[in-house]
Amino acid sequence: MAKWMVANKKADFDRLAQEFGIRNITARLIANRLINSRETEEQDCSDEAVRRYLYGDLSMLHDPHGMADMDKGAAVMRDRIKAGARIRVIGDYDVDGICSSYILAHGLSLLGADVDYVLPDRVKDGYGLSIKLVDEALEAGIDTIITCDNGIAASEQIAHAKEKGMTVVVTDHHEIPFEETDSDADSSDDNLAGRREILPPADAVIDPKRADGSYPFKEICGAVVAYKFMQVLAELFEESGDKLGNYFTEMLIYAGLATVCDVMELKDENRVIVKESLKLIDKTENAGLRALIHQNGLDEGKISCYHYGFVIGPCLNATGRLDLATRALALFFEEDENKAAMIAAILKQLNDNRKDMTKLGVDTAIEMVEEQKKGNDNDLPKVLVIYLPDVHESIAGIIAGKVKEKYYRPTIVLTKAADGGVKGSGRSIEKYDMYEELSGCKELFTKFGGHKMAAGLSLSEENIDILRSRLNENCSLSEGDFEPTLHIDMVMPLKYADMNLVREFECLEPFGNGNTKPIFAQRDVALLSGRILGKNRNCGKYRISDESGQIYDMMYFGDMEKWHDYLSEKYGQDAIDDLYSGKTDGSMKVNIAYYPDINSFQGRQSLQFVMSDFM
Repeated sequence: MAKWMVANKKADFDRLAQEFGIRNITARLIANRLINSRETEEQDCSDEAVRRYLYGDLSMLHDPHGMADMDKGAAVMRDRIKAGARIRVIGDYDVDGICSSYILAHGLSLLGADVDYVLPDRVKDGYGLSIKLVDEALEAGIDTIITCDNGIAASEQIAHAKEKGMTVVVTDHHEIPFEETDSDADSSDDNLAGRREILPPADAVIDPKRADGSYPFKEICGAVVAYKFMQVLAELFEESGDKLGNYFTEMLIYAGLATVCDVMELKDENRVIVKESLKLIDKTENAGLRALIHQNGLDEGKISCYHYGFVIGPCLNATGRLDLATRALALFFEEDENKAAMIAAILKQLNDNRKDMTKLGVDTAIEMVEEQKKGNDNDLPKVLVIYLPDVHESIAGIIAGKVKEKYYRPTIVLTKAADGGVKGSGRSIEKYDMYEELSGCKELFTKFGGHKMAAGLSLSEENIDILRSRLNENCSLSEGDFEPTLHIDMVMPLKYADMNLVREFECLEPFGNGNTKPIFAQRDVALLSGRILGKNRNCGKYRISDESGQIYDMMYFGDMEKWHDYLSEKYGQDAIDDLYSGKTDGSMKVNIAYYPDINSFQGRQSLQFVMSDFM
């Protein structure tokens, strides 16, 4: 259960509803997603802002020339292509790195470049550009490197490449490294006062987060940066349209896929890119992508953000975790449908293996936490540091995330590293700045990095207990900080929902980070009967009624153990037994957070509610 906070955004909902032909409820939902503060609500929820939200198209995409070094980098790459230089794209081993590498390598090839690509081995190479990868490029006769989804923090590695006479262009979207200064004279930006950005010594450094650029929206992923780089580069080639054909239309699919999988906020141009991506994917000409869709039993015409983030994306990510990410990139380049089907089958199998490994790791981690807990949440450490020496290091972050979700505590999962020592990943909660807290123990690490909500670290085994003690001794979290917050759009009686309203909510899609699915609340919902469903008995279906006595269907896909514990504590085990045997008298009532949905079964559609939380 979470702490519920109901949104209290103000706007003229009736006028908006009339202006845009929507219901008052939908107008409220749009206002909740657009308004950032009371001071800016008029501007945030203006007619023009609502129109962009509802009907935004590709004309809304920002001019790529606004990024610092964009024109310079495109000119450098044009000259290298025309000089016949051997060019290597070096990306990252996650979905964003795979997609941005495909966008660059495919586009450069269409423009006549002699280009290949390399994605790092997670275990042997680590993240991003390394000295090893630079030296391997030199040995292969490569004289030009273009990075994507990495490079902004690779000053040492790029300096090494420049010393060897190589040309290097960086395209990235991560935060710019900086150093503290004694004066704020280095920048006119108040956010950068007292800081100086540290840029790698590349021939061009393209990153929307650079302070000296004029790009208006900073929160785009690496694949979108790569896409926009190719737009500018194509302008420098005469008759590029003949060479590129429908390249830019097709590449929007991968830009949208990467945006969702890199958990970028679905605001501004990100929202447009993802909407276009989902519209285009059922027309994709890519044999590999089609094969991956079919391998997972998906319908191309009904792909959603959920399928990007939890089906297609994990299959691509699994290659970088358990194999080599170049296998996923090779899938996108494969033109033979039979070979593409074989590669897609391998990707799905790798992801299935990853899921099995993750479940085993999560179960083991939870056993360890429960042993510490001994039935009392107060016995839990404020910061969980869990050592799982036999777990594959590539899934430590996934396990940490799932343990964090269950206990809502900052969680670090450590594993024995293939190169010796211990390596791990951490996931945090809203009130705990993990990067700052780890910085206070930096002498314990051989390597660490991250941000407020996540981090990666390496250390020696003998420092694990010291780390656990230090983090907990220094932790200032209080009891209330261990309660997650669920943001509710509004309190809405169940009877207000109907299938036409649910269909109207489609104008709010795509849903994801920064544009969440609507969540409503209703008090005193009576539970009438229930069934436990699923192969692992991990969801429930219930008949419920509201204060008017009207009966509805409700699904719950959350933590069934926690749900049953709550009901048992409030009503007793006998009441739960009666619920599942259909003998209840309607006195078992709960407050629910929910969203209305349409259930399609055997060609029939019906309204149902999906419970998100309860109290």
